[in-house]
Amino acid sequence: MNIKIVNNSDHPVPHYETAASAGMDLRANITAPITLKPLERIIVKTGLFIELPIGYEAQVRPRSGLAAKKGITVLNAPGTVDADYRGEIGVILVNLSNNDFVITNGERIAQLIIAKHERAEWVEVNELSETSRGAGGFGSTGTK
Repeated sequence: MNIKIVNNSDHPVPHYETAASAGMDLRANITAPITLKPLERIIVKTGLFIELPIGYEAQVRPRSGLAAKKGITVLNAPGTVDADYRGEIGVILVNLSNNDFVITNGERIAQLIIAKHERAEWVEVNELSETSRGAGGFGSTGTK
């Protein structure tokens, strides 16, 4: 699939690191380092603008290494870039650690996944079919 991209950053377009990778890394496109204090959040610009085909979305997800090692994650994970959005892709990062985190220009801050999606149409009814689970949720099926 081909997706149009405008790259106004100082960095290469996102790419898959391996043949089996699902996500492409997004890089910070900033003019000076940004210090993200504990529990602070910020939108970090990428310099990227995309044109997705209708029926697709781009999901902005955390990078597992940043989350596990530094406590940095994407606040609204996954963030959605809709097919009709033409603005710059920004990443909402939050620092869940106890330490300051410095974001530098070109740093890989998130990953982007291209995903197909369906559009649903609601059918209003008076009741739903029964299942063995029923209304049980939030751990009702156990932990093991």
